[in-house]
Amino acid sequence: FAFCPILTTLDLVGGIHNTVASLHLENWRNGMKGEINRINQVLRYTTSPQKTPVVRDWIRSVIRLLDHYKVEHKAMLKEATTLLELALWKADLNEKEEGLV
Repeated sequence: FAFCPILTTLDLVGGIHNTVASLHLENWRNGMKGEINRINQVLRYTTSPQKTPVVRDWIRSVIRLLDHYKVEHKAMLKEATTLLELALWKADLNEKEEGLV
């Protein structure tokens, strides 16, 4: 990008937008959209020699944020699974105590 002095915007294509849309929490989706759009605010004020490192850092930042949300999502799923297992276990105990089983 160093030889692209008029480069001021980047558009991501592919599955990233579907991935962002599928994020569980709205603030995660908004955070990702903000990070994805941030490059277009930064590029217009970036000199040609700095465009490549700026884009590289931005890509890393987008990936890092998405990875963070994936980890958080897995933790939420694990917690929800544990709560469901406990609720089913308790319901089973209640049925046995009531003599229904």
